[in-house]
Amino acid sequence: MQLDLSQGDLDFQAEVRAFLQAELTPELKAAAAAGMSMPRELNARWHRTLFERGWIAPNWPVEYGGTGWTATQKHLFEEEAAAAGAPRIMPFGIGMVGPVIYTFGTEAQQAQHLPGILNGDVWWCQGYSEPGSGSDLASLKTAAVRDGDEYVVNGQKIWTSYAHEADWIFCLVRTDFDCKPQQGISFLLMDMSTPGIEVRPIVSIDGLHHLNEVYFTDVRVPVANRIGEENRGWTYAKYLLGHERTGIAGVAGSKRAVEELQRLARIEQQGSGACLAEDPDFASRLREVEIRLAGLEMTNLRLLAEISAGNSPGDASSTLKITGTEIQQALQTLLVEAIGYYGLPLQLDQVEGTAAGEPVGPDYALRAVVDYNFGRAASIYGGSNEIQRNVIAKAVLGL
Repeated sequence: MQLDLSQGDLDFQAEVRAFLQAELTPELKAAAAAGMSMPRELNARWHRTLFERGWIAPNWPVEYGGTGWTATQKHLFEEEAAAAGAPRIMPFGIGMVGPVIYTFGTEAQQAQHLPGILNGDVWWCQGYSEPGSGSDLASLKTAAVRDGDEYVVNGQKIWTSYAHEADWIFCLVRTDFDCKPQQGISFLLMDMSTPGIEVRPIVSIDGLHHLNEVYFTDVRVPVANRIGEENRGWTYAKYLLGHERTGIAGVAGSKRAVEELQRLARIEQQGSGACLAEDPDFASRLREVEIRLAGLEMTNLRLLAEISAGNSPGDASSTLKITGTEIQQALQTLLVEAIGYYGLPLQLDQVEGTAAGEPVGPDYALRAVVDYNFGRAASIYGGSNEIQRNVIAKAVLGL
C-alpha cells in the first residue's frame, strides 16, 4: 500500500476540503453532531448534495454511479468529511443493499431501485435480526410461503434502525424449513407501505429512538422482489455483511475522536489542579488506542484497495469490525472519564436540538454519556465480535 500522497492526491484532498467548506452549513454541522437523532430531511439534504457532486457512492462501480476513486482517495474523503463534521450518510441503501442489487439483482430491479438509492429519495432499513436470531442469523424464523407469483410473509424483525422512516426494507426470510439453516433463506425487497407491516418503536438505553420492531402479518410480496435464486439468500446476505462490517470500522470518526480527546485532556483538570494530559494512566491508555487505530487504518486501506479492484471485502472485513468497535468503545470510555461530573445531566432535548436554552456544562460533554451508552451495542450489532472471531478462525485462518 502506497502511503505517500502524490500531487494528484494532494490536489484531490484540497478539492474535498474546499467543497466541504462551501457546502457544510452550520445547520448541517449541528444536525450531524446529533448523531443517531439527526432528522431525515437534513440527512437527505446532505445526501443530495453529494449525489449532485457525483460523490455519493465511492465504493460503487463507475457504471452504476460510482466515483472511480482510488483507495487512497476514498480514505482521504472519509478523513476530510469526518474532520469537517459532515453528516454520516445512511448506510442501508448506499453501503448495503445497493451493492447487492447491482451485483445480484435483475436489470428490472436495478432500474427500479438504484436511482432512488443514489439520489437519496428512497430510504432503506435492514430486516435481519429477530428475537433469538441476532448473531445466530441462520436460525431466523420469519417465513415466506410461495403463493403463485407472490410470497406470503409472516414473522418479526427486531433492532431495525430507522424502520419508522424507511420506504423499503431488505429482508432475510425462510423459504425452506427442511434443509440446513443457511440453505433455506431467501432475500426479499419489501415496500414498507405494504399492508400487514407494522413498526413499533424501541427506545434504547441512550433515551433516543431510532430502533424498532417490525411485524409481518400475511404480507404479500411479489416473487419479482426476490434477489437472485430462492433459498440462496445466505450468499447475498454474507456479501452484504462484508460491506456493512467495513463501514462499521469508523476509522475517520475515531481519528477525529482522538484529536478531540487530546484537546480536552489539555483543558480538563484533575483534583490536583494539573491538566488531564499530565496523568500518566490516562495518557498511556489514549496512546494505546492511537497505536491500535494506526494499525486499523492500514488494514482498512488494504481492504479499500480490494474493493477498488472490484473485489468483495469478504470475511477479512470481520477484523475491521472487531478492532474498530473496540476502539470506539475505548474512546467513549476515556471521554466520559475526561468530562467527569459534566456527564451527570442527561439533556436529551439538547442532544436532539429541541432545547430552548443553553446546555449545562461545555458543549463537548453533551453527548458523551449518550454515545457511551449506545456505544456498548457496537460490539454486538453487525454480528457480535465473538461471532466475528469465529468467522476469522474458520474462513480466514482455516482452523
